[in-house]
Amino acid sequence: QVQLVESGGGLVQPGGSLRLSCSTSGFTFSIYDMYWYRQAPGKERELVALINCPRTGGTTNYADSVKGRFTISRDNAQNTVYLQMNSLKPEDTAMYFCNAKHWVFSTEYWGQGTQVTVSS
Repeated sequence: QVQLVESGGGLVQPGGSLRLSCSTSGFTFSIYDMYWYRQAPGKERELVALINCPRTGGTTNYADSVKGRFTISRDNAQNTVYLQMNSLKPEDTAMYFCNAKHWVFSTEYWGQGTQVTVSS
């Protein structure tokens, strides 16, 4: 059974930090590219960051709105992907979702999401 379980969300003040984790099981993590998306109320889901699987170099990419503040990483031994979020802003408030996409095929999986709220 495939599972992607996000954790680490919560309420944080502007300028603060959070570290999201996405623990996975039930599929071969090392051949999946991993993504973090977010969706704010009334808005479309948007890509935040991605990290390719080791077969394609493990490269990363970020939305312009989070470059220099967020860092995505993966632990292939622990089947987990992380999103370190620094200098958080109120506009970062959203539900954050973990997504796995096979590096070749169209197979993909989603987590249930973790809420991040940035407010004073």
